[in-house]
Amino acid sequence: MSPTGPATRSADVVSAAAQGEPAALQALLTDVRRIAFRYCRARLGALPAGVQAADDAAQEVCVAVLQSLPRYEDRGAPFEAFVYGIASNKVADAMRSSLRAPEPTDELPDEVDLDAGPLDTVLVAERSADTWALLDRLGETQREILTLRIAVGMSAEEVAASLDMTPGAVRVAQHRALTRLRSIMGAPAEGGGSR
Repeated sequence: MSPTGPATRSADVVSAAAQGEPAALQALLTDVRRIAFRYCRARLGALPAGVQAADDAAQEVCVAVLQSLPRYEDRGAPFEAFVYGIASNKVADAMRSSLRAPEPTDELPDEVDLDAGPLDTVLVAERSADTWALLDRLGETQREILTLRIAVGMSAEEVAASLDMTPGAVRVAQHRALTRLRSIMGAPAEGGGSR
């Protein structure tokens, strides 16, 4: 285990897990499961049975990591980046699946459905595309920090462990990224402290 905490696994642990060492596999999968569930819950929580969908997707991430671990090559990025890549694909699969799956009902409802309609869905997708376009104007580290802190809901300490930074550096980078986004959007900078 690395000195920065359980969220960041050393190359030795990943390598030992890839070779099938049971203790390393268990330690690695424990972290992968925690990271994957948190990531999936943040993205799938709004779906019907969102927690169950997140749990299923997190399990699929664990299986995919196990299957691809023997072929994993350390290219200098944290192992968590590899896990997040797999998790994002599994979340996309779950979203597509939820859109295709019909929900049978016994009766027609007596009340008007106030859930999002087609226009609301398009507006949300448009806002999402605008958000990603804004994030693409940031550096890779700032974009990853904002994604992990805001979208995934990780603490500064967890992000710091994942990115091999200090929590203070994460907070400063987050503040600078948000300030940059405000300047891009033409919004006045907020005064006051950070979260």
